Amino acid sequence: MPLFPVARLHQEFDLKVSDIHTLKVRTYGNPKGIPVVYLHGGPGGGTKPENTKYFDSEKFFVVLFDQRGCGDSKPFADLRENTTWDLVADIELIRRKLNIKTWFVFGGSWGSTLSIAYGSRHPDSCRGFVLRGIFLGTDSEIKHLYVDGASRQFPEIFEIFLQPVGGKTDNIIERYYSQLTSEDKSVRQRAAKAWSQWEGAVSRLLPNPKSVAEMGEDAFADAFARIECHFFRNHCFFESQNYLLDNLAKITHLPCHIVHGRYDLVCAPEIGWKLHKAWPGSTLEFVPDAGHSSEEPGTAHALMAAMNRLRT
Repeated sequence: MPLFPVARLHQEFDLKVSDIHTLKVRTYGNPKGIPVVYLHGGPGGGTKPENTKYFDSEKFFVVLFDQRGCGDSKPFADLRENTTWDLVADIELIRRKLNIKTWFVFGGSWGSTLSIAYGSRHPDSCRGFVLRGIFLGTDSEIKHLYVDGASRQFPEIFEIFLQPVGGKTDNIIERYYSQLTSEDKSVRQRAAKAWSQWEGAVSRLLPNPKSVAEMGEDAFADAFARIECHFFRNHCFFESQNYLLDNLAKITHLPCHIVHGRYDLVCAPEIGWKLHKAWPGSTLEFVPDAGHSSEEPGTAHALMAAMNRLRT
């Protein structure tokens, strides 16, 4: 069964959320339909109209927005006032702006992290969750992607990733942060391209050269790498390593469907399993022929099927 066509744009507006940041918000589908907010990955990834392909536009009212510093939000790649809890406050502000009482929360990768963080602060605003490629924001998960984990499967590409920081993994997040915030534009661009293309290279079961190249383009990589490294350098702004699981009881009365690629090298499948075991009543689907990307066919169809179940 094919995915749904890209939904019709219903509304587009800029929302000023601080003295610094203005977000780009777009809504799609049926304004009288079931509300769902789409939380993109990264942090720093941004949204695109194709993100609506999981939703029946006759049944759902889909809210997309670019998080602080990325996509069409302004200022671009800005790290000031850009924390997890700033983003959580932004989501709630958007909900109130659109006069939505409660909505489903749909997020993958970093979007799953942000979904749970938002739910823990605003459980009464949520109807339920569809989460993909689970990331709980712990140091061990960051180490898996940038030090010892994914590197074991792609050693030749990992070697390229290490070049901007002298080929060393020790203190790698700080090393990259120094490069990504350098006054020298060429230094920043080289580091941003290497950072972004590393993640792009390991995101699919079968690597897609076109996708990897797109992630290395300056317009995308600058925000993606800078913001992601900024968040990871600050432990995702959580008070403790197990913050999300420690606060999960605030939302476990709500439905949750988890989709995770069996061969996900960005966010290990064990993290999806850990969340499932901690969330009574949740369902978990391991996609047997997928890595991390939501665009892999098995994952995309599993997400669409999960949303179809919610509309009935």
